[in-house]
Amino acid sequence: MILAGNWKMHKTPREAKFFANTLLAMPIKGFKVIVCPSFTALTEVAEVLRGSQISVGAQNVHYERAGAYTGEISVEMLKQIGVEYVIVGHSERRHIFGEDDEMIAKKVRAVLDAQMRPILCVGETKEEREKGITFCVVESQLRQALFGVTRDEASKVIVAYEPVWAIGTGVVATPEQAQEVHEFIRDVISEIYDEEVSRSMSILYGGSIKPSNFLKLIVQPDIDGGLVGGASLNEQFLELGKIMCQVCE
Repeated sequence: MILAGNWKMHKTPREAKFFANTLLAMPIKGFKVIVCPSFTALTEVAEVLRGSQISVGAQNVHYERAGAYTGEISVEMLKQIGVEYVIVGHSERRHIFGEDDEMIAKKVRAVLDAQMRPILCVGETKEEREKGITFCVVESQLRQALFGVTRDEASKVIVAYEPVWAIGTGVVATPEQAQEVHEFIRDVISEIYDEEVSRSMSILYGGSIKPSNFLKLIVQPDIDGGLVGGASLNEQFLELGKIMCQVCE
């Protein structure tokens, strides 16, 4: 079980450091917590959380180790700070910044090669759901991102199902909708590898998670926690941690 927070383009380094200190009070038992600050706050947050039960992730990375890529950041830069996880293929990267499945696959490979763990995001848009092609979209995203990833490497990948229509909209997938896609994701992973890999892989839900809807989501059999946006920026994240404690007891 994993509770991950994606802070997106929020919090200055000073604000991030203050909030990271606040998170040290979170009760953590039986699950993992990951926070993903902006690049400028990574060093400050990693220093605060070093030695704690909370791990640090980055929100993005370039697939090349170095080069003439103005404004980008490499896996080695992140690793030296103490970053252990990297969000790859978030819908905002796909739809705002034009990242395609080929680029996302390269990023998954780069993160794994650096002995770090990718949090691979998949999910359909509102139009794709209305057309009834959710499963087709999610399967395509999964298969392309995991192409060339070995069975042993697959155990290091965390998948996050984030329906695009629910991210930052206040609309959350029903527990039944989320469970249906999570179960499908496990079936696809079983086809690509085997059932053992599928059952061992953490699959998170993301999309307008709040303390008021979190419990009904994470008690579903194939939902292993959440990748949280807005509710990871304040005291709500501590509330989500308390809910995780209840479920993991």
